[in-house]
Amino acid sequence: MATLTIRNLSERTKRGLRARAARNDRSMEAEVREILDRAVAPPPDFISGWLHDTELLRGEFRVPERSLPRPFDLGQE
Repeated sequence: MATLTIRNLSERTKRGLRARAARNDRSMEAEVREILDRAVAPPPDFISGWLHDTELLRGEFRVPERSLPRPFDLGQE
């Protein structure tokens, strides 16, 4: 596992990281790791994600019973 040192981080950025880490119930170090991991992750494959999501929705669907159409009269007036 690599170690990374970031120098000259502004106080504003440090406060923001601290607040973000607290909101996510993580340490600042864990928060920075999460940010960096997401920043370099490959973009999600839309089609694979869509197929996966639709598989989750698939279920047993019953086709409703149908009746014969109502008779109608085109009567000549």
